[in-house]
Amino acid sequence: MALKLTLKPDERIIVNGCMMRNSSRRHVLTIESQADVVRGHDLLDADAPVTPVTRVYYLIQTALIQSAVREDLVPVIQRQLADLATTFGSQSLGHIFDAANYVSIGDYYKAMRALRPVIAHETELFERIAARAKADLTAIEADMAPSAPRAQPERRVQG
Repeated sequence: MALKLTLKPDERIIVNGCMMRNSSRRHVLTIESQADVVRGHDLLDADAPVTPVTRVYYLIQTALIQSAVREDLVPVIQRQLADLATTFGSQSLGHIFDAANYVSIGDYYKAMRALRPVIAHETELFERIAARAKADLTAIEADMAPSAPRAQPERRVQG
């Protein structure tokens, strides 16, 4: 079955490790044989935060793009996915298991796709933790702030 891609202007795509960029116009590309294909928007940006999930995603991305290192990466990816499975709750567990299964059969693109909801969940967790830490810090600072000196009643000297 052929893979039909509609590329946006200037969109990047990697096919079997070769980075390509579309021209300034929209094009349709049909890939008629088995190939490792990933669009530029599915790749982690260089400035993406490094988190436990994005680290595994990056390794899977590397395995997809660079077939020469797959054999070495697969055990590392599987170990890190197992670590994620013990860290995240049931909301993400199915996605992590799906990613591990896809890595096992060599479908790295689907493994990346399976981890996207986990990245979103992880981002949400980090945002909640940061908001809670900020609220806690504000409360601590308020407790530690010197209180305003109390006005002393005036004493009248009798003379």
